[in-house]
Amino acid sequence: MICSKVSSLKLWGAFYIVLALLVSSGMARADDAAKMERMLVLFDAHERLAKPDLSVLLRLRFLTTVDFPPFSFLDQTGHLTGFNIDLIREVCKELGVEAKCEVQAIPFSDIEIALLSKHADAAVAGLAVTKSIRADFAFSRPYLMLPARFLTRVDGSKPRNAVDDLDGTSVGVVSGTAHEAMLKAFFPAIKPEGFADQAALMQALAQGKVQTVFGDGLQLSFWLATQSGNRPTGQSATPCCAFLGGPFLSRRYLGEGMSIMVRKEDGFLAAAFDYALAALARKGRMDELSRRYFASGLY
Repeated sequence: MICSKVSSLKLWGAFYIVLALLVSSGMARADDAAKMERMLVLFDAHERLAKPDLSVLLRLRFLTTVDFPPFSFLDQTGHLTGFNIDLIREVCKELGVEAKCEVQAIPFSDIEIALLSKHADAAVAGLAVTKSIRADFAFSRPYLMLPARFLTRVDGSKPRNAVDDLDGTSVGVVSGTAHEAMLKAFFPAIKPEGFADQAALMQALAQGKVQTVFGDGLQLSFWLATQSGNRPTGQSATPCCAFLGGPFLSRRYLGEGMSIMVRKEDGFLAAAFDYALAALARKGRMDELSRRYFASGLY
């Protein structure tokens, strides 16, 4: 049985986990293998990691936040739920410590200090893996990198069928972001059209002021679902837009990916999580959870 709690201040808790199958050291066009850097498979189906013995643990406590649906959030009854909660159950079951697992959500800003203060054993809350943070923490293998995607209008006079069709055209992107830098580096024939923020970018796409945008695939998929459900009465239910090409993954521009974080001295837990995540991927459980929470798919 997994206990879950929600706290406003430095307690132990659940973790936010997002599925991932692939991560790359850098990537250009998905439809042009010659221009792409090699994509790395996170969990080799043939790899067999040694199963850890966690029987000495009295409990296993995880941290997360509640403000990032569908990964971790409070349902209508006030219970902590989401992709991460389902996944933690699977991880704990795979490790044979399901009865010892506890999950609790705290503010994002409290996660590092709570973990260092030993109010929890692990955290998965989307913290960026940087050189400075590695001084105090160890990490499991990355299990997800949120991909960049192109989203293009399908009701225009010149519909795009492939990324190559974007050459010489303007593509909207939020100025000053990693996605803008990635767009310029991997697609030099495309003309970036900068917008102040995500809201302005998506408004321009919705109004047809820009035909295609480039950005975080998860945010774009949620926006697309919202657009399909918020059309005026009597208007066609056909979506205005669709993904084009991709996904596009890059460690250089999008970071090292999402990992389970533990204290530096608890590296054995990171290894245990590697075992569990690899086993779940091999059994297809990661795919099942992904389809449950991301109907349109991340990739």
